[in-house]
Amino acid sequence: MKTCTRCKNTILNLENLEARAVTYPCCEKCWNEWKEYRVIIINEMRLDMSMPDHRKVLQKNEKIFMGVMSEDGTIIDFTDEKNRNPTQTDK
Repeated sequence: MKTCTRCKNTILNLENLEARAVTYPCCEKCWNEWKEYRVIIINEMRLDMSMPDHRKVLQKNEKIFMGVMSEDGTIIDFTDEKNRNPTQTDK
């Protein structure tokens, strides 16, 4: 069983997910939200997907949306359980 990096719910069936969604892993619901949101980003930021720098901007936004990167560009390490449950506080 895998846990979605965005909503933290259990992903029941990885076989039905797109290959890119499995790499995070990300549930189908969150992946569909991303597909809608990426259109907004492309339009609002006027990104041209034929330009490598613009694709990098979209990829960074994808990682931020999926919860595997912070907005400052720091990669979030999900091997640390504290990062998997951000509402948990240190004692």
